[in-house]
Amino acid sequence: MPEPRPITILCITSYEKGQEFLRTCKKLGCRVLLLTVEKLRDGDWPRESVDEFFFMPEELPVQAIINTVSYLARWQPIDRIVALDEFDLENAAYLREHLRIPGMGLTTIRYFRDKLAMRGKAQGSGVPVPEFIHVLNHQALNDFMARVKSPWLLKPRSQASGIGMKKINEPHELWPYLDQLGDAQSTYLLEQFVTGDVFHIDSIVSERQVVFAEAHAYGTPPLNTSHDGGVFTTGTLPRDSAEAKALYRLNREVIESLGLVRGVTHTEFLRAREDGKFYFLEIAARVGGAYITDVVEAATGINLWREWARLEVGSGKSPYSLPAIREDYAGVVLSLARQECPDTSAYNDPEIVYRVTKKHHAGFVLRSPRNERVVELLDSYAARIAHDFLATAPVPERPTA
Repeated sequence: MPEPRPITILCITSYEKGQEFLRTCKKLGCRVLLLTVEKLRDGDWPRESVDEFFFMPEELPVQAIINTVSYLARWQPIDRIVALDEFDLENAAYLREHLRIPGMGLTTIRYFRDKLAMRGKAQGSGVPVPEFIHVLNHQALNDFMARVKSPWLLKPRSQASGIGMKKINEPHELWPYLDQLGDAQSTYLLEQFVTGDVFHIDSIVSERQVVFAEAHAYGTPPLNTSHDGGVFTTGTLPRDSAEAKALYRLNREVIESLGLVRGVTHTEFLRAREDGKFYFLEIAARVGGAYITDVVEAATGINLWREWARLEVGSGKSPYSLPAIREDYAGVVLSLARQECPDTSAYNDPEIVYRVTKKHHAGFVLRSPRNERVVELLDSYAARIAHDFLATAPVPERPTA
């Protein structure tokens, strides 16, 4: 009897990320293919873990991607398709449906990419969300603004990190933006801007069950940091706190309502200043950015990229079990820097477990067995970094690799 061939997994990304996912797939015996954009040809990829690279122009139409991958499939089988970045999720779903490969199809993907779809589904399942409306019927928009107190946020349905969002204070401010959008108006929603604290939960899901979740609190809300500038921070919440327990429950309810079978998620919630309630903001079927995966690993020993790869390769055919979990606390402090290569040698506390080396960035991942120490260092470092390095840049209207 011939030896069973290895699983071939095609990874797609428009960004330089997911290196540990690629390494883990190779260690698990897979044949690993990577389809990425031409500008990342010389990226920091684990080349020893990738059997073949394929490069495509940026913003290649989905039909061209389907044609390309279908051509590749003439010469080699493709068993799994995984998007390593949020902006490639739809392309991966189109490919799965066209090639009839198991995994999330377009309907489920929309719940993790389309802010209108995810809000409607979560709200229908009883999860609180801020008041919102599809930007479609203009009379309905007028009625919404008359009923729901300002300010409001005009949000693209399928963007991330505050890209393309506009804050609207008065009804007359909305219409010029809609005129500029033209036929793209319907790709937006209008949502009540709720002031409060923002949290995120990063999870592992196996066979529709949340088997791992870590709750974190942002310092300044990410929308404020991206639009107004400032130092980004986030850190582990005390696991037995009332707010962490409430977030774990809401996170499970959201994931169950959206129908994710297996994978990783990054979910954001807001605790409103006015009424103290938690509201669902958004969810993504991917590993969180801004070094959040490093925070999770520093605190727990769980690498989300690695576990995601194990889930994808296993595909539910064998039971998934988590590695041993550590219960330390961790956080990240991060900023754009005026200097190309900022000198951070004066930051030398033993709690630093990772020093950001990306150009024009300054930041650290911190770990301690004590939550209070992490909070103390995040606050102290944020103030110091703002003085020593902080630079600001406008939020792009479109994502850039």
